[in-house]
Amino acid sequence: MDKIEKAHEIVQKYHQEHLLKFYDKLEEKKKEELLDQILDTDFELLEKLYKNRDITSSNDIITPIEYTDKAKLTEEDLEKYRKRGAEIIKENKYAVVMVAGGQGTRLGHRGPKGTFVLELNSPKSLFQIFTEKLIDVKNKYNVIIPWYIMTSKENNDETEEFFEKNNYFGYPKDAIKFFIQDEIPMLDINGKVIMTEEGLIKQAPNGHGGIFEAMFKNNVVEDMKNNGVEWIFVGPVDNPLVKMVDEILIGVAVDKKVLAIGKSLVKANPKEKVGVFCKKNGKPAVIEYTEISDEMAEEKDKNGNLVYGESHINCNMFNIKAIEYIGNNKLPYHSAFKKATYMNEKGDIIEPSEPNAYKFESFIFDSFQKLDDMAILRVNREEEFAPVKGKTGVDSVETARELYNKYHNRS
Repeated sequence: MDKIEKAHEIVQKYHQEHLLKFYDKLEEKKKEELLDQILDTDFELLEKLYKNRDITSSNDIITPIEYTDKAKLTEEDLEKYRKRGAEIIKENKYAVVMVAGGQGTRLGHRGPKGTFVLELNSPKSLFQIFTEKLIDVKNKYNVIIPWYIMTSKENNDETEEFFEKNNYFGYPKDAIKFFIQDEIPMLDINGKVIMTEEGLIKQAPNGHGGIFEAMFKNNVVEDMKNNGVEWIFVGPVDNPLVKMVDEILIGVAVDKKVLAIGKSLVKANPKEKVGVFCKKNGKPAVIEYTEISDEMAEEKDKNGNLVYGESHINCNMFNIKAIEYIGNNKLPYHSAFKKATYMNEKGDIIEPSEPNAYKFESFIFDSFQKLDDMAILRVNREEEFAPVKGKTGVDSVETARELYNKYHNRS
């Protein structure tokens, strides 16, 4: 059976015949691309996701999670953790993975978000800022930390070209590896796969939780194991204050004998719209602010601290054993109803004014539920958290620039 026959059989089986309606009008290259998309798509999964798109579990038992407050550690403890973390680094057992699949559209920037230039005392792109952090570690410990950057189909080529053009900002080229995040088709309100203006399947990145599967698919895990890596930090591209290599974080994880550790910030106020660390059914988790009742959000312990006050900032570190286990156990998908331009069955291009399509994503914090336990390290907001989400306002270019300059002026 050739490709086109197989594709016809698949779309008929899953009632997605519209996908081949304009096949004959496509140029040869696009025909091949569409057939590959159809053959590679897990339509059975899409049917399940559509069926369960609005179902949420309300029977979970939520309890507080223990954390270590870095600000309250003694100098003796800090030195112990630093020393243990430094040993891991010097033994070449540490690597960094960065989630960098997004575009800089909200920042008014055309191109990958990591190429956005933050106008500091001397203008630097986000990628340059991160590279310089790794160069500092190289100079301090005389080791080269492997850096794996997860891009998207949309921005991979441009990201690689950016590093090439800038001579990898002085970091060894062979220490930086790029790999591409998977995508998943978007569905309309009737469960039909949406088509692009070009007549192909419209896909969207499958969320930062897709990083584990992508690491396996692209032989990142195999590369790490071959190089003796044991601890992997996973962080976002849009926070210039991220400590990609934090000896204390490593030291706490090793000392507590856990396979994962996450950084937290104390919530700015009980109603802050952030996900918080907790235990869900006895296992570590992050619950969204929408899942917490007002009573839970405002609950305080005997010392006056919020019981559910440790916000997740997407700065996590995993042991290679945890990465392997999570990668072999698929994470759940969450649905979001979004606006998406598409081609209808008449061939017209439709730009909707209201949400019209389901996008499915897995989240990195869902991986915590696969583990029996993890450690949490509460850190200082001003020193480690300056997300660049928009041009102005809260968590913007303005606030990131201010915090970055302030932090570096102190160091």
